[in-house]
Amino acid sequence: MKNVPYGCAPGCPVEQTLAVMGGKWKGVILYHLLDGTMRFNELMRQIPSVTQRMLTRQLRELESAGLVRRTVYPVVPPRVEYDLTDLGRSLEAIVRAMRDWGELYRRRLEEVPAGIAAE
Repeated sequence: MKNVPYGCAPGCPVEQTLAVMGGKWKGVILYHLLDGTMRFNELMRQIPSVTQRMLTRQLRELESAGLVRRTVYPVVPPRVEYDLTDLGRSLEAIVRAMRDWGELYRRRLEEVPAGIAAE
């Protein structure tokens, strides 16, 4: 077998992590839910560039993965809230590290003159 850096052959833990929380919106949703329970429309306001359909889809996938809990209250109209499960909360250090890296990267891009690729 070919030497794979960091032992991450197909099926490795990094691949598994990205399969569960990867994509454009899942990390953002997880980030906002770190602050606590939110209703659907609150999430929509926090992530204005996501469509309602995509947010619904991503929340369902996060729920299926066991990272997000969906609670429906039997009232009229129905009230639905989302929060992180213990498993979802275990991603806090990863999500916050992604935020920190994104801030660092944004600052670096602001320092690079337009048209010059970052090294």
